[in-house]
Amino acid sequence: MNKYLILCVDDEREVLDSVLHDLSDLEDHFVLEAAESVDEAKEVIAESIADHIPLALILCDHIMPGETGIDFLIELTHQEENNDARKVLLTGQAGLEETVQAVNNASLDYYIAKPWNGDALKQVVIDQLTTYVIEHEKDLMPWIQVLDTQRVMQALSDRRLSLSDN
Repeated sequence: MNKYLILCVDDEREVLDSVLHDLSDLEDHFVLEAAESVDEAKEVIAESIADHIPLALILCDHIMPGETGIDFLIELTHQEENNDARKVLLTGQAGLEETVQAVNNASLDYYIAKPWNGDALKQVVIDQLTTYVIEHEKDLMPWIQVLDTQRVMQALSDRRLSLSDN
């Protein structure tokens, strides 16, 4: 089972701690990291690439000092090693125009408004990770217990059918 990175980016430490707590059940199967700025997030991603741990999902706030979350997500989309990562905007501050910009640049897979419900956040993350893993893993069996079981089983079935058609 390959390891993948989940990166949470927010300039408020208490928000990061809360997100990490909500996603703590995933730590056995994913590397869960936090960054308090875009610059710190870029460092975490660089280390992850050096360690051959792909970025599977990024949860990012919008309003932060320096670069905005949406600009960062758009930037990641243009980087070959990160363009497939699932991108979730977790914010209470992004305006409609900025959010539309992110969607139009194929840089946003999901939007969650603050304050959020912990169970709903975890479900969105599992759904997004399921999409990523189905697209990037050859062996899906180990992921059945971790991700969306029904979707993983369907992907396994679809793969078997496509092999038998060839």
